[in-house]
Amino acid sequence: MQDYNYVWANCFEITLELSCCKYPPASELQKEWENNRESLLAFIEKVHIGVKGFVKDAVTGVGLDNATIVVAGIAHNITAGK
Repeated sequence: MQDYNYVWANCFEITLELSCCKYPPASELQKEWENNRESLLAFIEKVHIGVKGFVKDAVTGVGLDNATIVVAGIAHNITAGK
C-alpha cells in the first residue's frame, strides 16, 4: 500500500518497527517507548521539511487544479489537488 500511495496519491507512508518482537508483552511497552522516544520525536520534528503551499495562476492568483509540479533532479512529479 505504501508504494501505491506514494506513486498515485502523493502520500508518503512509513512503517516504524521498534523491536524485533512483533507482539511485545505489555510489561515491555514502557521500555520500548523509552528506548525510542528521542528518535521518534526527532522524526516528527522533520516531517514538514520540504515545499508546501498552493499552486496558483501567476496572473489571476486563482488556484490551479491538477497542476504537475516538477523538481529538477527528482524523478517523481507531484500533481496538485483541488
